Amino acid sequence: MDWGVQLQELFHGFLLFLPRLITALVIFVVAIVLGGLVKRAIKRALVPRIRSQEIIELLGRLARWTVIILGTLTALDQVNFDVTSFVAGLGIAGFTIGFALQDIARNFVAGIILLIRQPFEIGDAVEVAGLSGTVMEITTRDTVLKSLDGEAVIIPNGDVFTNPITNFSTLPMRRRTVMIGLGYGEDVDRAVRVFQDAIQGVNGVLSDPQPTVLVDGLGDSALTLAARFWVNQTSHGLFEVQSEVVQAIKETAEEYKIDLPYPTQTLRLEGAWSGEGPPAV
Repeated sequence: MDWGVQLQELFHGFLLFLPRLITALVIFVVAIVLGGLVKRAIKRALVPRIRSQEIIELLGRLARWTVIILGTLTALDQVNFDVTSFVAGLGIAGFTIGFALQDIARNFVAGIILLIRQPFEIGDAVEVAGLSGTVMEITTRDTVLKSLDGEAVIIPNGDVFTNPITNFSTLPMRRRTVMIGLGYGEDVDRAVRVFQDAIQGVNGVLSDPQPTVLVDGLGDSALTLAARFWVNQTSHGLFEVQSEVVQAIKETAEEYKIDLPYPTQTLRLEGAWSGEGPPAV
């Protein structure tokens, strides 16, 4: 076969392939443009619902690249590229990498869910996985708390997502309880009344719901009273108000001569020594 015939066949094959190539290029360009439009649409839709700019940007990028990848695969299929084998190879490689990085992937997915659900925000006081503190940072991999002792605690998002979360900042009102030991010889009704009045007089203690003082149990050396009161933590410090309540209870007990006994034990001796001769051992 001479060169002229070969060139003619190549040119003829190129002419047959050219429409498919043009179609593939058009599909690829359209995928790029459409990916940008989808990203902007996703971001506009999520802004009123999600306050985290990081997760909005992440979801927008994921949507854009999903459109581009699908468009690229469609374009490759137009030029007779073996897309099925290529995707199968990517699936095997992705499974291998995912298995090796399963902890990172688990924390990443948990971080995305947490950023979408937003069970807490920066600055909230929370308890997560048995650890308490103020939220300093939330990323797609971990959550950083500032403990009550001023330490930075980094918790993987997988642990945050799979454990109960207590957000102390969601609701403004918090209830506190102070236990009081009352001597058995005291007038309980009188003590309850004066203690309740004293607690109500502390600055920061809410009158609605009003504080209560109830008998909680019978102790070894004292009757146990439970004083419960509510504090608006947005306007008053929770622990400062509790400290003032304890101080008010002590001062009231001193003013009204109410016995707040120390723990005591009574020893009963049987077969006591009569005083004559050495005691029996």
